[in-house]
Amino acid sequence: MQLEIRPDPAEVGRARSWARSRLAGSGIEADEPLAETLILLVSELVTNAVVHTGCPAVLRLSLPPAATETATVRLEVADRSDRAPVPRCADGDETGGRGLALVDGLADRWGWSTEGAGKRIWCELDRCAQSRPAATACGSGASACEGPAHEGSAYEGSAYEGLTYEAV
Repeated sequence: MQLEIRPDPAEVGRARSWARSRLAGSGIEADEPLAETLILLVSELVTNAVVHTGCPAVLRLSLPPAATETATVRLEVADRSDRAPVPRCADGDETGGRGLALVDGLADRWGWSTEGAGKRIWCELDRCAQSRPAATACGSGASACEGPAHEGSAYEGSAYEGLTYEAV
């Protein structure tokens, strides 16, 4: 299932509402930690797409078909911008720039790749019978500013404090 997103910050709220409505038939309860985490990740990835690219985007969500104790939920945001995601360090008093740190700390896996003339950023959450552990600020313990950004690479488990898009 997917939702077309306009390059407008008001779309973030619409994307959260759309994702919540899709949880109903999946067996994931709205107050379940997995659902709350999923909605936060939708918010962060859609915000990055609409604020930093100025391009329309597509939100894709893959949910389990019915209530199961184990399943993987996949969230993708694809946009038409050819600008690669470039990590940046957010100073302590900045009000933004920490979206991917949240994605890194909350998702079980995440990354990005080129898609046609644009790109796709994705993350996955595993639903398991055990409760999810509390996320750490920088999941892998890596510096928020480490590592080069290469178009088309996947950054599974990388810890970045923010994401900006710069012209390539």
